[in-house]
Amino acid sequence: MTIKITKKITGYNVAKPKDEPKVDVKEVRKEKSNVVHMHEKVERPDMLLGSTYKVKTPLSEHSLYVTVNDIILNPGTEHELRRPFEVFINSKNMDHFQWIVALTRIISAVFRKGGDVTFLVDELRSVFDPRGGYFKKGGKYMPSLVAEIGDVIESHLRIIGMIKDDGPDEHQQKLINEKRQQFETRRDKQAAESASEFPEAAQLCVKCSTKAVIKMDGCMTCLNCGDSKCG
Repeated sequence: MTIKITKKITGYNVAKPKDEPKVDVKEVRKEKSNVVHMHEKVERPDMLLGSTYKVKTPLSEHSLYVTVNDIILNPGTEHELRRPFEVFINSKNMDHFQWIVALTRIISAVFRKGGDVTFLVDELRSVFDPRGGYFKKGGKYMPSLVAEIGDVIESHLRIIGMIKDDGPDEHQQKLINEKRQQFETRRDKQAAESASEFPEAAQLCVKCSTKAVIKMDGCMTCLNCGDSKCG
């Protein structure tokens, strides 16, 4: 319904629901200004939370131990964040000591700069060893030792939530499950055939449908049902 205003307007305000809480803009701005973000001037606390990962490669008889220490920003608030602060790599093998120390210092410096540090993972994993890579436990190919260090850092960033693991969608997961089922069925069938009481080189018998036909005395004979080409 249209209402015609015949008097002069002297003022106005916006009607709000009675139960709507009032927001103090100054308090909101003050709260945001107190949120600490990761930057190079953040001082290192006396204690940091750390995780150590064991890396065993065929390149050396000694394992590498990669330790990533994290700092907790804005603890106890809704803005609490866990961010990587520094990294250390230790090993009994001192052959690569110089470049490992240099690498850890550079990575730690990038961590303390703040921002999106996930690009480090792609940079490290793209390093290839001219002598060739290797397969780690589980069948994953590593083009170099540096690439595996990048793989370790990626795993850590996933744990603390800096890298989100989207994973396959519903249709992709369905296809993966179907292919895996087909593979396991084929594998079980091959295992059952290999465990047969008949010779591995035996042929399929057309009479009993069993792989039990072998050549005996110059004649193809089934060891399961006795069917023979020689009568």
